[in-house]
Amino acid sequence: MHARGSSPFNRIESIAPMNNNKLLKLALVAACALASGATMAQESEGPWLVRARAVNLDSANKDTTGLGLSVNDKAIPEVDVTYFFTRNIAAELVLTVPQKHDVRASTLGGKIGTLKHLPPSLLLQYHFDAPGFKPYVGAGLNYTRFSSVHLPAGVGIDKNSWGAALQVGVDIPLSKNLYLNVDLKKVYIQADVFAGSAKAGTFKVDPVLFGIGLGYRF
Repeated sequence: MHARGSSPFNRIESIAPMNNNKLLKLALVAACALASGATMAQESEGPWLVRARAVNLDSANKDTTGLGLSVNDKAIPEVDVTYFFTRNIAAELVLTVPQKHDVRASTLGGKIGTLKHLPPSLLLQYHFDAPGFKPYVGAGLNYTRFSSVHLPAGVGIDKNSWGAALQVGVDIPLSKNLYLNVDLKKVYIQADVFAGSAKAGTFKVDPVLFGIGLGYRF
């Protein structure tokens, strides 16, 4: 016979809370270890990230001259260099080569000339912590330089443009240092148009740029 209060059921009930406490402690230790490992992995990543993208440039073509000005859409190469100040805060410098465009005027029957533009951008980014991928948003400044402008006699444009640049994208890890990148930017680019010395209006390119490429962090 068992003494009162010392039945097998009582002993099981007294052991169960002890086992539960041990399991809880083990779970907490494992969670802390995983979090610590993830943090160390992120902190061990180098501060530099270099990407190369193929980008589709889709121009908004907003014109106030009355000529119906537009430039053609095109695919362009793009390279950017990103520096991480912290795990989440970074700055990105976006570079490409001068891009040649046909200039058209719908009221004049089509192509009226060509020009080139070089549009580097500098953006401040915030990179979110997410498992399996790294989304980010960015905002900054674009400077565009128009060159090799060939337009009808007496027609000219302001060759410098300053405007905002907005960005959203994601880096998807492929290996320790290699990433697949998908990026979307809206860049505000405009040029005043002149007929002789008189301003005829403003032409806004304001393109949306969608890019896919690879990045390497070190």
